[in-house]
Amino acid sequence: MGKPRILLADDHTLVAEALTRLLETHFEVVGTAADGRALLEKAVQLQPDVILLDLSMPILNGFEAGERLKKVVPRARLVVLTMTEDTEVAADVLRSWASGFLLKKSASGELVKAIQEVLKGNTFVTTQMTQSLMDKFVRDPQQKARILTPRQREVLQLLAEGRTMKEAADILNVTPRTVAFHKYKIMEEFELKTNSDLLRFAMKERIVTAV
Repeated sequence: MGKPRILLADDHTLVAEALTRLLETHFEVVGTAADGRALLEKAVQLQPDVILLDLSMPILNGFEAGERLKKVVPRARLVVLTMTEDTEVAADVLRSWASGFLLKKSASGELVKAIQEVLKGNTFVTTQMTQSLMDKFVRDPQQKARILTPRQREVLQLLAEGRTMKEAADILNVTPRTVAFHKYKIMEEFELKTNSDLLRFAMKERIVTAV
């Protein structure tokens, strides 16, 4: 039986290369992706056993990519590797689609252990967040409903990243008029007046991160 197959997703090339070197002793690293859309394509093509992904990726962020991966490659285990130490974020993704949650400052041995654990069907959370996350689940056991539609979140991310409506339309394979419709629908529903308001809202919703 061969080594478990791992797909990595991180928009920083040096991070992806370092992770590959770290993991290839124990696993077969079958590919890397630098954005959420490329990750979805490679996941379907490569059918990995475990997908290691960052939450802050361009074009399609890790939050959205994770939910879609759960549908298109349901057998793959999804492990988040992020700089975000927010228990709200960790609780959200663990309830929704992730089997593991680690920080980029976690020890390398913890990453290997996390992958081994999720391959067994277990959930793994970094020791640096275990207690605070347990407290979070005790206080708030119900998952919060999402308000934005998946398409609205896609449009919002692309616009918040500074893309024009035409560029966003080309990426989503829709017309600029459709992008404009979603943009102004979001602004109307959430009482946003300017593009700056739209950017702040995208950061508040964790669709993009502050630079």
